[in-house]
Amino acid sequence: MTDPIAAWPGELVSVGAGEVFVRSAPGLEGAEPALFVHGLGGSATNWTDLMDVLRNPPADRPDEPSLACEAVDLPGFGYSPQSASGDYSIDAMARVVCDLIEKRKYWPVHLAGNSLGGAVCVRVAARRPDLVRTLTLISPALPDLRPRVVPMRVMLLCAPGLGPWLLARVQRITAEERTAISIRDVYADPSLVHPKRRAEEVAELVRRDGLGYAGYVLLAAARALVAEYVVHWGPRSLWRDAVRVSAPTLVIYGSHDRLVRPAMAALAARAFRGARVVVLSRTGHAAMRECPGLVAKEMRALFAGTRRCAPAGGDGVRL
Repeated sequence: MTDPIAAWPGELVSVGAGEVFVRSAPGLEGAEPALFVHGLGGSATNWTDLMDVLRNPPADRPDEPSLACEAVDLPGFGYSPQSASGDYSIDAMARVVCDLIEKRKYWPVHLAGNSLGGAVCVRVAARRPDLVRTLTLISPALPDLRPRVVPMRVMLLCAPGLGPWLLARVQRITAEERTAISIRDVYADPSLVHPKRRAEEVAELVRRDGLGYAGYVLLAAARALVAEYVVHWGPRSLWRDAVRVSAPTLVIYGSHDRLVRPAMAALAARAFRGARVVVLSRTGHAAMRECPGLVAKEMRALFAGTRRCAPAGGDGVRL
């Protein structure tokens, strides 16, 4: 088994009233900008392998665009400090993404998000269409009135008084065991995880355990996501945002996803106008980690036929 590549280097970037950590994988000359947003409990390193594939055109199709990839640690996750405002709502995280794109001055971008990050990206694409060239969603955490067993754990964490108690009990489990549980939840085939990647995840979990605020941030973000599920089809809901998205869109689900029902693909196909919706076989919740080459192929199919356009000058709704 070949050793995986190391995480891309990064830096703290000032956005709004705070800072976020951004990892960058430079593309070739004339590369198109892309920004990736992780899921609940994840970080920018979730996109390491996919960024590596997308920064170089396929050998048999050298005319395809190279991507200049960046992946952000949402406030309080990865190496980003806590939110300066203490707001971990989907709206607040979407504002951070918009602020980062504007700060980098590279819009419109190819925007991609997984799980919670998918929800954030839907809101960005709906409210600030000027910033988004294409939208890729991988197992997006959009409201589902029939949640599965694993997401029910997240809902229990959101219960008043119960969440902190449960989180404290979970943190008594060793980092190795918690990592194994997470991998079983996310991957259709846990054996695909390279031992080096597993060791990296354990080390990262140990590091975050020592931060003091990681548990609070996880609870706050989980509650924000559950709040979006409550409104479901309201005028400011994520599904209403999905209907408003005008960017060319790709939505990827995994046939063996334990967190997001693959059956949601049918609803996504109706909600996102003209979107390509695919269900990858023998794939779990984070396809960009399990099969980055296949995800890159689907994304390149999305990019074909799109052209770089001039910045629209902020015609969207400000978050």
